[in-house]
Amino acid sequence: MGFKRHATAWWEGTLKQGQGRMSTPQSGLFDQTRYSFGTRFGDEKGTNPEELLAAAHAGCFSMALGFMLEQEGHVAERIDTRAEVAMETSPGPHAVGVHLHVRARVPGLDAETFARIAGSAKENCVISRALSLPITLDAALD
Repeated sequence: MGFKRHATAWWEGTLKQGQGRMSTPQSGLFDQTRYSFGTRFGDEKGTNPEELLAAAHAGCFSMALGFMLEQEGHVAERIDTRAEVAMETSPGPHAVGVHLHVRARVPGLDAETFARIAGSAKENCVISRALSLPITLDAALD
């Protein structure tokens, strides 16, 4: 049985002078959270799509790693993951990759086995796989 998750965003104005808001109505975590050129390319308070992608990837990978460790008979005391979305600005802003930094405390597990399981989690977590999925679009003017 499948399921869907969704988020919403609106934007008004030009790229540099405009602003937008993002919401996650199902969980309520974000409710009209601000985003803008300044939050995306500068230091203004608010969020941005790349930060949210990094958070989703870090969370997904950590859960997948915990599950895969469990499948092999290990229980992680702690998994800390930092996902860094690398961006380039020329010829226009675009993501060029994601680097996952993970440190874990898993009693009784050797480094080689951990590296193998972590590699599998990197390849198979939902967000890793989603980054290479086809994207569909339904666009219309109001």
